[in-house]
Order: sequence, then C-alpha cells, then structure tokens
Amino acid sequence: MCIRDRILDHYRDPRHRAPVSHADVEAEEFNPFCGDRVTLQFRLDGQGRVVEASAQSEGCSIIQASASMLADIALGMSVAELESLDELFRAMMQNGLAAEGGDHRLGDLHSLQVVRQFPVRIKCALLPWTALAEGIKEFRSKNS
Repeated sequence: MCIRDRILDHYRDPRHRAPVSHADVEAEEFNPFCGDRVTLQFRLDGQGRVVEASAQSEGCSIIQASASMLADIALGMSVAELESLDELFRAMMQNGLAAEGGDHRLGDLHSLQVVRQFPVRIKCALLPWTALAEGIKEFRSKNS
C-alpha cells in the first residue's frame, strides 16, 4: 500500500472510534483556527499497558488518520513506550529525523512524513500527540 493510500485508509476507515469506559489516560484537544478536534482514551491493564484505545476525531483527513494510527499502534504499549513513540513521531514531523532512517517503530505513522511538505498541516498531524502528552501528564500527576 502506498503512502497516500495508507493515510486515506485510516481517514476513510478510522480504527478504535468507540469510547473507552473507565479510561486511565484521557485528553481532548481542539484547534480553534481550523476546527480540528480529537479525544483520546486509553485503558491500561495491571502492568500499565494499553489494552483498549479510542481516538475520536473531527476535521481534516490528516488529523483523522494520525489519530487512528496512534490508537492502533498504542495497543500493547506501556506509558513509557508511548512517550518514546511521541518523541520519535514529533522528531520525524518537525525535523525529519526518523524520515531518513525509516524507523520501524513508527509503523503506519511513518506514512505521515509526507505532511512535512505542507508545513501548515504539521499541526494537524500533531494534535492527537498533543492530546496524548496532556493525557499522560494528567495520568502521571494522579498516580504519583
């Protein structure tokens, strides 16, 4: 599947849209300039790994694809692994650092590197990740 098709697949058939009851990590972000909105929810098991994920998003194809890919890849990850993935994805989107290396940890997310060609749209791809960072920050503050 080519890069464009992978993005469109996640946009047209987003994964993990159903709300998660009793979410451990949860956050909503909204971009008032374009109307993009995302709500992320993750339920963790006893070992702190994501066992249920939800990404509900509204807006352009990029935010919807990014949110779907994030929820998809998050399953089975620990909070620390999600934080590491967040850093890696942001580096790819902002600096192109992972784009050249083709880091396998990014999975389908690697296809979003094409968004770097349109700098104003990078914020669309990063909005779910902003929600993730805020959700983790709140989770850590509640559980410290």
